[in-house]
Amino acid sequence: MKAPLLPPRMFRPAHDEGLKVFLIAGEASGDVLGAALMRALTRRVGRVSFAGVGGPDMEMEGLESLVPLSEISVMGIMPVLKRLPQLVARLGKIAEAVIAANADVLVLIDSPDFTHRVARRVRRAQPNLPIVNYVGPSVWAWRPWRARRMCSYIDHVLALLPFEPDEYKRLEGPDCTYVGHPLVEQIGVLRPSPNETLRRERSPPILVIMPGSRESEVRRLMPIFAGVAERLSEAHRLDFVLPTLPHLEDLVRAEAEKWPAKPRITATAEGKHAAVRCARAALVASGSATLELALAGVPMVVAYRVWLIEELVARQMLSIDKIALPNLILGRHAVQECVQADCTATALTEAVTSLLVGRGERKAQLTAFEELASLMNIGAGVMPSDRAAEIVESIATRACAGGKQAA
Repeated sequence: MKAPLLPPRMFRPAHDEGLKVFLIAGEASGDVLGAALMRALTRRVGRVSFAGVGGPDMEMEGLESLVPLSEISVMGIMPVLKRLPQLVARLGKIAEAVIAANADVLVLIDSPDFTHRVARRVRRAQPNLPIVNYVGPSVWAWRPWRARRMCSYIDHVLALLPFEPDEYKRLEGPDCTYVGHPLVEQIGVLRPSPNETLRRERSPPILVIMPGSRESEVRRLMPIFAGVAERLSEAHRLDFVLPTLPHLEDLVRAEAEKWPAKPRITATAEGKHAAVRCARAALVASGSATLELALAGVPMVVAYRVWLIEELVARQMLSIDKIALPNLILGRHAVQECVQADCTATALTEAVTSLLVGRGERKAQLTAFEELASLMNIGAGVMPSDRAAEIVESIATRACAGGKQAA
């Protein structure tokens, strides 16, 4: 039985609550981002109340989610089609809840295919409610016409990648500010200690294997990664560590049981970070983990494979020739990408071997990662969530002042 949509949690009177923020996160990564924003807003504003949609992290900060996050967190063409009636129903109910809530600002967090549909309905009903998009869609990669269209219902975009404000300006999109990637806030747990740096050079070398954060990724890549581990173990003595997420642990363990070379599996953030800090190299699915490894200074090979129908659609729509986040930020192929037909055990084994035993490729990547850290303003002192909170508060305050003046 599906969980019912909760009735909209109405904010208490403004004089009691201060700033009233409605947030909508569409998947687990957005939940983490939303929770950090909530903490930053509370530190900054003091009196602030929240309503909306989120997951366990946002609920820990006091949000009463209108609907379980799992009911709207759907990725890929086929999964969306299977659950389309439910998604449409939830979309309408959430839009109604926003309109009824009388918030000072609406913050959309990623998942644009869902959250932007909510925003358009809300904008028609409440044209004066400011709408902020935290993690805007990748208009620079595909469907660039979305940028200009967003101007009619998005007031400001908070970007995680340093090149995005220029891209939104080039495409005539809404105002966009680079606030920094949330991984910057974890730099202390990503960077190795002196002893961990020495461990990277000791034997047996640690190879971190990261097959992705979604079930579909794990099912596609684990058999390929098994072939890589088998080939590497025949030629080298290695310590394989496979970090995963709690909801994927059972699947990962079942798949890893088929591997001739058994990896050590960890499903905790602490275990993952400890492995990354000591790793000589990594084999990783394309995604935010590539940026995590780059900031930690771990040379990597990036793997990417999707179903044929998704590949055909992507080839028609993509306007970029890079997929790994470090490569996108640097504007060049600093990290090797093995994509689709090139994502084979043979190709990946060859690429990983060059990072484990070679010096030239390792040095080139490590130099590139230093440049990347500079581009992302690592060490500037201000956390991304604090930058985001400052802008959200400013936009909401201006809107409130404008409304009072108009009244």
